[in-house]
Amino acid sequence: MQNNPSTSPTWDEFLRPLLELAAKEPIMRRTAVPVIADKFEFSDHIRNETLKGGQPKIQNRAGWAMSSLVKAQFIEKHLTEKFTYQITAKGRAYLSEHQGAITDTDLHALDGYKEAWQEARRRNQAKDKACLSNAPVSNSNHTPIEQIEAATESLEAELRKELLESLYSIDPFRFEQIVVDLLSAMGYGGSNADRARVTQKSNDEGIDGVINEDALGLDVIYIQAKRYQAGSNIGRKEIQSFVGALAGKQANKGVFITTSDFASTASGYAEAVPQKVILINGQRLADLMITHNIGVSTQRTISLKRLDSDYFENN
Repeated sequence: MQNNPSTSPTWDEFLRPLLELAAKEPIMRRTAVPVIADKFEFSDHIRNETLKGGQPKIQNRAGWAMSSLVKAQFIEKHLTEKFTYQITAKGRAYLSEHQGAITDTDLHALDGYKEAWQEARRRNQAKDKACLSNAPVSNSNHTPIEQIEAATESLEAELRKELLESLYSIDPFRFEQIVVDLLSAMGYGGSNADRARVTQKSNDEGIDGVINEDALGLDVIYIQAKRYQAGSNIGRKEIQSFVGALAGKQANKGVFITTSDFASTASGYAEAVPQKVILINGQRLADLMITHNIGVSTQRTISLKRLDSDYFENN
């Protein structure tokens, strides 16, 4: 591991520093990580970087490194101290014989290492057949939690693509209704669904939807929704027409939503006008639909839990 790393070290970069620390004295993850962070001069950004679940990223990676060192039989649980690990004779010998960083590939080359993970996986599956595999992906620099987060991001990217493809193919009037449903789900118009509506197909005067933010309609948001294919970006002309429609309604709030994107001239014009005009492109539209459960449904919920070591360590 290099001093002053620019990004959080991968989990296997913690292997040698942890083993070297264990060669001096028994170690605990909670106390070993700050020592390593100080030794290699981690920046505040790296020290404070967290996973989506809130756990510090370096704590997660160091914890996985310690689990791997146990499977490699380089460290073992202390005989008397809880949550504490000590180096084994095998670990001390490997540290002396092996120069440089210890990698995931090095561990997989050890006799019994893969089998140890397979046995751990078998025990976990015996407890819960639906559990996630605890075995690391061979030659991966990411911990299982990071792999799950990456997989989630990949699935959501595919879902965004499917949402946009579905929006491209629907009737324009149906698209306008979806946009109104989304803004209602986001809380605009309050809990009263009657305050949000799609305008008539004819004589809409450049307005596709209306949301009354109060019961009397004193504060109104006007909506323009354009179902364009990817690459057919909205230009300044369309935004200018929408702003003109807002002026005709003596309105000062508008949302322009498209399945495509906005040209820089359109964005610049929207920022310059006195009315408050919010532009939402296809990618952001899909993200908002996922967040507010419009056009999507939850297929499965997985609850991931981890040991709260601090709870057990506190006297």
